[in-house]
Amino acid sequence: MPRKNIISFSGKPLLQYSIESSKNSKYISQTYVTSDDQEILDLAEDLGATPIKRPLEISGDEATSESALEHVLSNLEILPDVVCFLQATSPLRTTSDIDSAIEKFTSDKLDSLFSACPIEDFFIWHHNSDGKLSSMNYDFKNRRRRQEISSQIVENGSIYLFKPNILTKHNNRLGGTIGYSLMESWKIYEIDSPEDLEMCEFLFEQRIK
Repeated sequence: MPRKNIISFSGKPLLQYSIESSKNSKYISQTYVTSDDQEILDLAEDLGATPIKRPLEISGDEATSESALEHVLSNLEILPDVVCFLQATSPLRTTSDIDSAIEKFTSDKLDSLFSACPIEDFFIWHHNSDGKLSSMNYDFKNRRRRQEISSQIVENGSIYLFKPNILTKHNNRLGGTIGYSLMESWKIYEIDSPEDLEMCEFLFEQRIK
């Protein structure tokens, strides 16, 4: 979806939900938005965030989030103790989710953290390089009852917390002592397609709005 960060979502630009949830957190002192798109940066500034212009060489579909994060940190005069990275494509996230994640990060003395959702009833398969199927998270030859399978989680792409030195050392948002913060299972969705937009709008208006 082109320029999906500013598409209309339940009456507001999609980006606005992440900015508002960040600014309403009792633990976040400053909110930044990075983009190579001036319209997005102008919107971010109007909403009270600090815009940071991203160079073209680290923009586009092939650029990594890590490169954008490194660029933001290199533009700050004082590094934060902890970075809270919020992706604009996750509008089901609330300020309460953010604050819970930060509290978990602090209480567990973590170096990095990701938000996750439980996936208790998923049996996952994948295609091998030779085209054959193999079961990944269970043994289909020794199928157990669902209640006998240990709990599993999936990274939902909504919230990441990390100390700046973790990004510098590992070139990755996750490293050191890694933990996770659980969100409700219906918050597993993020927006990458028109179908995702429709699903997330329905859930948002039924559960949050």
